[in-house]
Amino acid sequence: MALLITKKCINCDMCEPECPNQAILMGEDIYQIDTDRCTECVGHYDVPTCQQVCPIDNTIVVDPQHNETNEQLWDKFVVLHHADRL
Repeated sequence: MALLITKKCINCDMCEPECPNQAILMGEDIYQIDTDRCTECVGHYDVPTCQQVCPIDNTIVVDPQHNETNEQLWDKFVVLHHADRL
């Protein structure tokens, strides 16, 4: 599943530079996650870095509208970072 930034976001700028997939961008009011780029850090880290650095608990959560298996997240990682080798 991709992640989702909730309305609890305070726009602290902690998550955006930490995303290895460049999936976090500023939305109209708060940061948002591009579900096409979010791999929940599969291929990079064991735990999503955005969740680790966010100072507000439960602000970055699993997006229930984007169900993906770990295998699908891995495939997305490969396409994003190794497309030149496919």
